[in-house]
Amino acid sequence: MTALDFVSQDEMLTPLGKLDKYAASENIFNRQMVARTLLDTLKEVSDDERDCIAVLERISRLADDSEPTVRAELMEQVPHIAMFCQENRPSIPYAFSKYLLPIVVRYLADQNNQVRKTSQAALLVLLEQELIERYDVETKVCPVLIDLTAPDSNDDVKTEAVAIMCKMASMVGKDITERLVLPRFCEMCCDCRMFHVRKVCAANFGDICSVVGQQATEEMLLPRFFQLCSDNVWGVRKACAECFMAVSCATSQEVRRTKLSTLFINLISDPSRWVRQAAFQSLGPFISTFANPSSSGQYFKEEDGKTPEDCGSAQETGEQVRTTEDVITEDEHNRTEDLSSHVDNDDFVTKLGNAMEDQNTVSNNSQGDFQTESSFHCTLSSESCGEMADENQRSSHCCTAGLQEAGLNSQETSLSEQELYNSFHFWRTPLPEIDIDFELQQASEIILNREIQELTMPVSANIPMATRKELEEMIENLEPHIDDPDVKAQVEVLSAALRASSLDPQEETMASIGKGTDSQTELTINDQQNFKPILGDIVPLIGDTVENMDSTLHYIHNDSDLSTNSSFSPEEERKSKVQDVVPQALLDQYLSMTDPSRAQTVDTEIAKHCAYSLPGVALTLGRQNWHCLKDTYETLASDMQWKVRRTLAFSIHELAVILGDQLTAGDLVPVFNGFLKDLDEVRIGVLKHLHDFLKLLHLDKRREYLYQLQEFLVTDNSRNWRFRAELAEQLILLLDLYSARDIYDYLRPIAFSLCADKVSSVRWISYKLVSEMVKKLYMASTSTFVIDLMNELVEKFCRCHKWSGRQTFVFICQTISEDDCLPMDQFAVHLLPHLLHLASDRVPNVRVLLAKTLKQTLLEKEYFVNSANSHQEAVEQTIMALQMDDDSDVKYFASIHPASTKIADDAMSTASSTY
Repeated sequence: MTALDFVSQDEMLTPLGKLDKYAASENIFNRQMVARTLLDTLKEVSDDERDCIAVLERISRLADDSEPTVRAELMEQVPHIAMFCQENRPSIPYAFSKYLLPIVVRYLADQNNQVRKTSQAALLVLLEQELIERYDVETKVCPVLIDLTAPDSNDDVKTEAVAIMCKMASMVGKDITERLVLPRFCEMCCDCRMFHVRKVCAANFGDICSVVGQQATEEMLLPRFFQLCSDNVWGVRKACAECFMAVSCATSQEVRRTKLSTLFINLISDPSRWVRQAAFQSLGPFISTFANPSSSGQYFKEEDGKTPEDCGSAQETGEQVRTTEDVITEDEHNRTEDLSSHVDNDDFVTKLGNAMEDQNTVSNNSQGDFQTESSFHCTLSSESCGEMADENQRSSHCCTAGLQEAGLNSQETSLSEQELYNSFHFWRTPLPEIDIDFELQQASEIILNREIQELTMPVSANIPMATRKELEEMIENLEPHIDDPDVKAQVEVLSAALRASSLDPQEETMASIGKGTDSQTELTINDQQNFKPILGDIVPLIGDTVENMDSTLHYIHNDSDLSTNSSFSPEEERKSKVQDVVPQALLDQYLSMTDPSRAQTVDTEIAKHCAYSLPGVALTLGRQNWHCLKDTYETLASDMQWKVRRTLAFSIHELAVILGDQLTAGDLVPVFNGFLKDLDEVRIGVLKHLHDFLKLLHLDKRREYLYQLQEFLVTDNSRNWRFRAELAEQLILLLDLYSARDIYDYLRPIAFSLCADKVSSVRWISYKLVSEMVKKLYMASTSTFVIDLMNELVEKFCRCHKWSGRQTFVFICQTISEDDCLPMDQFAVHLLPHLLHLASDRVPNVRVLLAKTLKQTLLEKEYFVNSANSHQEAVEQTIMALQMDDDSDVKYFASIHPASTKIADDAMSTASSTY
């Protein structure tokens, strides 16, 4: 029997018969072919419901095939078959739920890895396309996944099932996720045997939080998240750092500030370099979640989970904070109202007071374990404002009494945070401005002496400090990781505390009281200045009696990065990074990303990540706190890596919107000017948003850049034609920012130069530029500029000795006519005669384009259709002459009316002749 006989036999079989024949074949490839052609078979028998059911039944039998490749091929076809069943639901009801879904669910536990992966992908596609009924999700899909994640399940299957549960959460919605998925997810987060399972949970933690909402996140998920962040496997902690922003978006502002910020500091100080690297990359996005209208002037939309970084860094960076004017969370709103009812945000002292939110903690070991969730905050209340007014009468008495009350009333849990004692406001008078360095130094010395008194008098009986042995043990544990700047800073703090602990508190107290602030003491000025950050960092070492107190002691905090400078001059203190939007420790860590030591100990591209997030951080802090970021921005702008400068260049226009015209002119314009003279890779960033940036400047400042636009024509590589194309695009937008004279004097020469570019893509955009320039000048009050421009077009292009120049003139006329940039009567007077003169041009390419322009563009204009005039007769005569042309292409376009009528089509037909 020949092959033709087999073919003829197959042709005689029905679709079902052919399906049965090859499904029963011992040849694996035949069975694979059956699985691959199931959809075609279904379409052939779709008119008969019984035949459709028969095909689906055979699919169920084929699913039992012993060959894994057949099962995998079948599973690849299931989503397509399901879509077909959905479209033909009336004829084959419940087909998918009865025949196909059980196969998909069963294959999730298949022994073959390829089959499992294929079924997982198919399940996600089916859920995404909403092909699975909600009832089936609850009764058939979720129970199977719960079983697959049971403790006695196969390790690989369990890990994959957890991943599927996490990915499907956003598709099935909050209700199903919270009822069926969330309990098992919380169990998997604590899987002690399989760190792979915990890693998958950590990687998808943010997605689960965004689905279940704030309440479930804070009540059920956050405790698990804290455990994962202190996991003994660095890969789990790294996954937590990567999803930190998404988790933060699902929590309240208070939880974000009091718990998550301290937790994040632990990740930044993690012993693992990979964890620190991921944490620093997430630091900017995490800070952006603190955005609120009182500081940034814009609303943060929490459900988006984005930061304006890609707001921030536009196309190059991308982002990161998306701000809307929709809704602010209730916690943020209450916090803003409460704060505004007591303080004036413009008051200097209030800014200082609200900025004293001390988030520094000292880890008891080098593994980054999370030991305490408490954080130290300094808030300004109406009581403290009133007490500041009476500071001269009762400062010393109030200080001592306030601390005694905080120490003795540890059982009172009803005290709110704003009712706690605030040492800063007892001693600081609310001066609107402090410009004299001497006053700052004198005030700081007075405050310091009183701090020493409060810590060594009555409180010492209730607050046992760490012993020398404890301090020595902590230093010994941290020494193996001394290369890390954070660990080094902690060692310095503990060493200083160790030295300070040898002093007798009573002797120090008597010396301070007896001799006063002007007397000689055992502490030098530098020691006193060092003592303030030391006190703040010793707080976690306080004994159990203080840890159980609901009220929290507050200390003055100067700077969290003690590794760079442990003593502060009055000038540096005046310029300290003071703000009240985000916890100060987070901002300090962000500002330290420009430290060269970070590149060695964390990530060589950490400066780029800092630049990537900077617009989002600036938006969060608001323009009133720009002083906190100014030095960092200037450091990044002068970074040796061009990628860092490129990132800033792509986002400088967004930063200008955030800062406003005054700060932009003072701080961003110099950086912008530097970028203009940088490498092409950096210049393209400012060029792509040149219009967006210049429109924010005042007119006189904007005009200064007219002289520099010509420099964009010069590039490091002459083949970089996209640079010139972008310049033409931006010049079109810049026409709205300048006067007619400026356009004629400065932009016109650049436009003519681009029209003669060697690359056609640049020339196409330039034709549009010239036509828009004609329109702008014509609409100006003085019409002489447009006449001069058109005369120069004729002189420079129409009478050009090169045929490409004359062709350019035709293209420009065609664009002006199509876009109605000039009234037709003006066009007919100034440009049409010269255009018609090209009918006798010796180059056929010019005449071909002329024929297209006349036939397809000009004769369609109402001016040449409904009114008889001399210009219409001239055009018709020219067309008749072109119809008699010797070149066949010229005859063709002059005689008939081709379907293609647009300038873009002309580009395709004449591309070979335009280079």
